Amino acid sequence: MLQFSKYQGLGNDFILVEGRDGRLAECISSPDSDWVRGICDRRFGLGGDGLILALPAQGQGELRMRIFNADGSEAEMCGNGIRCLARFLADSDGDQPGRRWTIETPAGLIIPELQQDGQIRVDMGSPFLAPETIPTLLSPDDKGLPRGEVTCEGLTLSLAAVGMGNPHVVVPVDNLEAIPFDALGAQLECDPNFPAKTNVHFLKVHSRQHLEIRVWERGAGPTLACGTGACATLVAAFLLGFSDSEATVVLPGGPLGISWPDQHGSVFMTGPAVAVFDGVMNPDLMPEGRANESTPGPESTLASKPPVLDCANDCRDGCRQPDRCLREEAQARVQAFLESTSLDSMINLAGDSLEQRTLSRIQRDGQG
Repeated sequence: MLQFSKYQGLGNDFILVEGRDGRLAECISSPDSDWVRGICDRRFGLGGDGLILALPAQGQGELRMRIFNADGSEAEMCGNGIRCLARFLADSDGDQPGRRWTIETPAGLIIPELQQDGQIRVDMGSPFLAPETIPTLLSPDDKGLPRGEVTCEGLTLSLAAVGMGNPHVVVPVDNLEAIPFDALGAQLECDPNFPAKTNVHFLKVHSRQHLEIRVWERGAGPTLACGTGACATLVAAFLLGFSDSEATVVLPGGPLGISWPDQHGSVFMTGPAVAVFDGVMNPDLMPEGRANESTPGPESTLASKPPVLDCANDCRDGCRQPDRCLREEAQARVQAFLESTSLDSMINLAGDSLEQRTLSRIQRDGQG
């Protein structure tokens, strides 16, 4: 059985799975894209904009984050996602305001910090402006900001590209409601100027301290919020002369505080992350033929574990381990668990986890 938590940051919601102890099965820690799509489906799965795994560190960080979009693709980073992960860690461990985590991501080390009001402030690192690091085929202007123009849906659009460990394009517009948002977002995501595709943000400037965007996320489509996108928007707006180095960026899900105090240094993002619910995944939703190894039986030892196989691929032409078939073993373990555990006990597995996090949060916030 696999426990999970659901968190949201300004309506950008994620399925979170604890794996810091290194005991997640390979099929969970390196998931198949079809499985990710299935559990993120809002009608047939758990529902979410993505899946976040908390994993053991591989370098100098305290832990490692992997995040997968709802379409099954892996993202380099996600600002809302890492805030949700930080709040999940704080709620799980009972951490107090001031707690900081060094989290390894494909975009580098990211450092979130729990604030007194429960929000999460994140050092997002320095923005990427060199075209090859974003990546983009747009050319830099005299301030080093890659810019260009394209024509979509009969409209001539001005583009500015910024990398925050993942690619973003910022498109200033006069009226956010008047643009053909879905059509433009889908086309710009796959525009040839962005060889790795891109997140798309349509920007309305209200004042130098008040920016508003609509978000089309790479691999997810329209979302209520994008933390890295808000950071990229502030960087682009500042270099374009539209904003100060600190501003509120309003997204459909709510506002984020973004600052870039040193143009040779990090961008900082401050915003909320909220627990929604905890649960236990139905065995039918688990990767086919595999069980979660985070709760091994007493007979399990590290030395006795069979080699990791992906039955769906490695055993396509026949079982490679017939004397100890992983598929049969996993199915037997799941069946034994179901036969020996009542429905009330399964519900309590999730309830106990939620209660622990809720009590930790209440105690911490009460002391704050």
